[in-house]
Amino acid sequence: MDRSAASAYVYAKASGMLAKSFVGSRAEKLFSVKSLRELYGLLFDDEVPAITEPMLAKFIETKAQRAFVSQYIGLLESYSDPDEVLITLLRSYDYENIKEIGAALCYKESVMPELVDIGSYSRIGYKYWPDLAAMTANSSVSWYNKPPKSSEQQAIDQKLDMQYIAHLWNSAKKVPLAERELVLDFVRREVVYQNIMWALRLKVFYKYDADRIADMLFYERTVEDTAKRRTAGKTDLFARDALAILDKESDSWDAWSGWKYADFLNPHEDGVVWEIDPCWVENMMRRDLNQQALRAFHKNPDTAMVLFSWFKIKQNELGYIRSVAEGLRMNVDADEVLTAAGASVSSAK
Repeated sequence: MDRSAASAYVYAKASGMLAKSFVGSRAEKLFSVKSLRELYGLLFDDEVPAITEPMLAKFIETKAQRAFVSQYIGLLESYSDPDEVLITLLRSYDYENIKEIGAALCYKESVMPELVDIGSYSRIGYKYWPDLAAMTANSSVSWYNKPPKSSEQQAIDQKLDMQYIAHLWNSAKKVPLAERELVLDFVRREVVYQNIMWALRLKVFYKYDADRIADMLFYERTVEDTAKRRTAGKTDLFARDALAILDKESDSWDAWSGWKYADFLNPHEDGVVWEIDPCWVENMMRRDLNQQALRAFHKNPDTAMVLFSWFKIKQNELGYIRSVAEGLRMNVDADEVLTAAGASVSSAK
């Protein structure tokens, strides 16, 4: 199937899938269910398995994950020569899988953890478990060739995250010129938001100082000299917005009220003690990205942005499903689940 015909087919097929998905206004149905059995019936057509509630929650998450990946691969294979960025999206699961494997090996677990299967698109030799070097050989993460110590895990996971972002950005640059800016714009926004979210969590929850946080951000241009990183990063496409908040006082509304992304801040009331809430900001940013993806999907039916957007939209739906399943398993109040999932925070402003 040539590119034009494939794009038309993918748009029609993906549109039909989205019409049945729990995205946009239909997401409300997910958050209105009262039990895990009801959630299962909403999502799937087969009989609810006869297993315990905790097991059912995990089963729902796993089944939904597999369905999403399977659907995406089916759409991807409509193209005889899919854009590299579309394959890179799928390979994000290789990076997540290798994190799980590293953690399992770190704690000397004898059974391989449950992983996301992306079939022939994977570059990790999972069959060689527990030989990490053999699993990662001939892949982009061949440097990860021995089980980590517990003290190394966070740094290695961060390196994996940074490497994936770099691969996604570089593959987005290879999209045909007429469509390239659409994809680059979304990836740019996503990476900027990710940097801000990392910076806020490290600043507020872990009390890291500004220089330490600056060392942990993703930059478009590599700056080896740590002492110069913050200065050089002030003009960096990805890092500048995160670097700009490092010296702000976390509990000063005045310091944040004129921020570029002030619309994403948790509410402030006069006379009430306020501190920036990284979780609130993160939910607002994820919500914004999802809205951007929904708009891009319908505006660009003949471009790579269709399948790119579909992946992001459905991935967000999967996050909702996980939140609802875990909330029901733990008997969490429905409003708390909504807020935690980032599905309704804007209505509270």
